[in-house]
Amino acid sequence: MEDLIAELVAQEERLRFTRFDNDDAWTLGSLLVRLGKERDLPITIDIRRHGHQLFHAALPGTAPDNDRWIERKIRVVERLNASSFLVGRRMAAKGQAMDAAYGVDPADFATHGGAFPIRVVDVGVVGVVTVSGLPQADDHALVVEALGLFLQR
Repeated sequence: MEDLIAELVAQEERLRFTRFDNDDAWTLGSLLVRLGKERDLPITIDIRRHGHQLFHAALPGTAPDNDRWIERKIRVVERLNASSFLVGRRMAAKGQAMDAAYGVDPADFATHGGAFPIRVVDVGVVGVVTVSGLPQADDHALVVEALGLFLQR
C-alpha cells in the first residue's frame, strides 16, 4: 500500500499545469472521449474549474448513476486537494473511512478513484477532472494517462 500511495503522490506532483482555461478543458475532455471511444469504455467524463462545469460527456453504457459518483468524487478532491484515489488509499491504510474521519455524509463523498485535481503551478488546485464507469483504479489510471498525454503536447 505504501508503494501505491507514493506513486499516487508522485503523479500529483508531476501532473501540474502552467495554466488551465476553458479551451484546455475542452481539449482534455475531448482527449478522454477519444480514448474512451477507441477502447469502447462505458465512461462519463466531467471537468470543472472553480466549481464551474466546463466539460461533460457520457459515452454509451453509462447511466445517471455515473453522474452521482462524479459529484461524490469531486467533493473529496475539493475538500482535500488530492485525488479521490489517493485519499481513499491513505484512509484505507489507516483503517479509516471519510465519514468518520471528517464528519461527512458518505452519500455525499466517495473516496474511489477517478477524480484528479487540476493543479496550476504557483497557484494550487483550480479544478477537477473526473471519470466514472470503470473499476476505481482504472478510472484513476485513465485520467492520469490523459493528463500525461495532454501535458506532453
